[in-house]
Amino acid sequence: MKFTIGFEKEDLRKLHEHWDSIVETHQWTEGKFTRMFEEKWSEYNQLYAAAFSSWSGAAMAVLDFFDLRGKTVLCPSNTFMATPLSVVNAGANVEFVDCNRNDLCMSYEDLKEKIETYKPAALWVVHIGGYIAFEIEKISQLCKDNGIILLEDCAHAHGASWNGKRPGCWGDAGVYSFYATKTISTGEGGILVTNNKSLDDFARQYRNYGKPDYDVAGLNYRMSEFAAAIGCVQVDRLEQIVAWKREYASKYLDPLYSNRVTFPDGMESGYYKYIVFDPVEKSTGKVYDTPCHRIMKRDCNLSNTDWVAKNHWCPPLYYKGDID
Repeated sequence: MKFTIGFEKEDLRKLHEHWDSIVETHQWTEGKFTRMFEEKWSEYNQLYAAAFSSWSGAAMAVLDFFDLRGKTVLCPSNTFMATPLSVVNAGANVEFVDCNRNDLCMSYEDLKEKIETYKPAALWVVHIGGYIAFEIEKISQLCKDNGIILLEDCAHAHGASWNGKRPGCWGDAGVYSFYATKTISTGEGGILVTNNKSLDDFARQYRNYGKPDYDVAGLNYRMSEFAAAIGCVQVDRLEQIVAWKREYASKYLDPLYSNRVTFPDGMESGYYKYIVFDPVEKSTGKVYDTPCHRIMKRDCNLSNTDWVAKNHWCPPLYYKGDID
């Protein structure tokens, strides 16, 4: 199965109409399509939503809002380097937490130990592969009990839900990515979701140099109107794309791979990845080949993370991808 971007050809006419409108109005940024994209995502996620030019920009806005400079932020090592690098670039200290072998996400048991050791101000939990971290309820409660800010890295999690609840709803904020390979994409881009109106207001200033009053020391993380128009079309297709991937996984992949990630009752995956624990001849590779603590040369014992890096594979699952 060859990689394809989840985009329907019949949406091209609508997209070009949007782009023609942008060109004609001469408002190529900070316009109606950015607002429309945010409104659509807010309705989908049932939270405030602020669009950014990247996942990183949204993450930096969140970290700055909570004033984490000089403080400790916990992070799983089984993630993309963007997650710990956001902490480093926010001037905070990152410490790593082990993952579980069944869901590849942050381990609640190891998290309890790391909270005792490092007394963190915040932590990132990462939803891997298109589904939701299996222990998110316990992690969320643990953070509330200890006064820890919970941030959700939702970069993979488009289309996921657990008993109707969307990623980003458990924490103080969630950040999605719309990079080119994601289940739905704007080419480059991200979106910050939160139930905190003050954070949403801050984020909108942060992405635009702190305008209008410059009380916020932000930079340029604005999403262009052209990218936002793609996002508007894509959000409308999200449920269809995810439904197709779920049907394909159930019909063609589940019968082949019994030793795979299996989801708790009530959880639906967006199937950004299909993860199995046996070698796959035509695998698309690993979710992550090298743990972040190895890349950053940290001397810490994260045995499950090291095991996962060596013992999972991803059969291809691309929306209507061509079969080899």
